[in-house]
Amino acid sequence: MLTRHTALIGVALAALMAGAPAIAEEGPNPTLKAVAQADQTVNLPRVKAKLLAPPAVMEHDQVAVGGPKVVEFTMTIEEKEIVVDDEGTTFQAMTFDGSMPGPTMVVHEGDYVELTLINPETNSMPHNIDFHAATGALGGAQLTLINPGEQATLRFKATRQGTFVYHCAPPGMVPWHVVSGMSGTIMVLPREGLKDEAGNPVKYDKAYTIGEFDLYIPRDAEGDYIDYETPGDSYADTVEVMKGLVPTHVVFNGAKGALTGEKAMTANVGETVLFIHSTANRDTRPHLIGGHGDYVWERGKFTNAPEKDLETWFVAGGSAGVATYTFLQPGIYAYVNHNLIEAAELGATAHVKVEGEWNDDLMKQVTAPGPIVGQ
Repeated sequence: MLTRHTALIGVALAALMAGAPAIAEEGPNPTLKAVAQADQTVNLPRVKAKLLAPPAVMEHDQVAVGGPKVVEFTMTIEEKEIVVDDEGTTFQAMTFDGSMPGPTMVVHEGDYVELTLINPETNSMPHNIDFHAATGALGGAQLTLINPGEQATLRFKATRQGTFVYHCAPPGMVPWHVVSGMSGTIMVLPREGLKDEAGNPVKYDKAYTIGEFDLYIPRDAEGDYIDYETPGDSYADTVEVMKGLVPTHVVFNGAKGALTGEKAMTANVGETVLFIHSTANRDTRPHLIGGHGDYVWERGKFTNAPEKDLETWFVAGGSAGVATYTFLQPGIYAYVNHNLIEAAELGATAHVKVEGEWNDDLMKQVTAPGPIVGQ
């Protein structure tokens, strides 16, 4: 008997095939006809990258050492249930390497990115990857569409500096996969490192990734969130909620509280932190309460001079912005989406726990709260 889950998977596959570019099994594809060229990577050194789950960022050189290289990455797609709030609301997520967002990849301009993308047979959906940093073939999405039990390897040259979103883009189902968790960031650093508007080096001691997600979790007739067994089971209901354009949750790194309390980001007084903020679907306005954006690349593109001393910055949907801040006081800093309704009510809040000595010259409580004088 055809189950609801099987039927939905059939609908998904049909949508994929209906909207998929024609990549023939045999013979040349006129839209992807290759021009015979010498392989420019043959004599380049190869480096295997070790990806880390966000908010951590993989180890990397801020200034490139030596010439261009081929940086090899491997990411495994994981479909899994996650809990998104304190009430135990569950969500059928689709992820790169099991995290929301996927790991932040770091290379330098002129390097080659070589990614092996794996879709285990335990998954239920076809997946691929679209790199906003890449050129051609829908960012690589046309060349990486893989069914469960398959893998593909894509290589592209990092020709543009900056931070760029990557996301899953299966034809006919892109929005659902993106808001279900399948996005991340690749950072292409200038070979000489980051610079300010005068060409002076901008260095950082730590880097963190904040991935913002708008989630659309269906409710039943009584208003309770529905718990689904698989992504396919949730598809039809989730798309209906998505069409209303009103998210049920707006969260950092996959869940409310994912970057607060014991999971807070950390720093010390005097340290400079690089914040990479990605948002694959909706615009957002990051703000560090008690701090600033010392240097901010709102669109994340390092060929452009950074803005300075911003209180709140703008990250456009489908992009990743970058800000640095040197912490000057200890304490708990709230890093929020300054749509404060989304921050306080829907979950878009993170914390930075900063250790060090307090500087009275920057701020001091002159008198403690007490009765009004003269009354």
